[in-house]
Amino acid sequence: MKCPFCSHARDKVVDSRAAKAGDTIRRRRECLHCGRRFTTYERLDEIPSMVVKKDGSREKFDRQKTLVGILKACEKRPVPMNRLEQIVNDLEAYVAESPSRERRSSELGARVMARLKKLDKVAYVRFASVYLDFKDVREFMTELKDLLKAKTR
Repeated sequence: MKCPFCSHARDKVVDSRAAKAGDTIRRRRECLHCGRRFTTYERLDEIPSMVVKKDGSREKFDRQKTLVGILKACEKRPVPMNRLEQIVNDLEAYVAESPSRERRSSELGARVMARLKKLDKVAYVRFASVYLDFKDVREFMTELKDLLKAKTR
């Protein structure tokens, strides 16, 4: 494991414990060169979970890519990081529990939007604007009007 700060190849494990879900090991490490600490997570390497894209192609489910997309939608919003991590954890479990170990990207996007809609309306609109790929302002306005109607109920 290379240190993310100085790229030195040697470190020592300071603490190890099972993560909350129990399927990963969290390790606190200390670089033997610069002395800085960092955290790594170890997961069992299994058959990869796949995402079926709109065009029919398949790609491996990528936690980091999913989290980055959600983080962009939540930028400068009062949304706790642990809630975003939980969304990604739930998505990963949803894909893994599929009998074929794959899910359509439309299913995953809909799940993220449903969670963001409850969590933060602005983050929901930001995510939806990219995910739903609005063709014009009229489609975007329709989505906003639906959101406002739901809020007044």
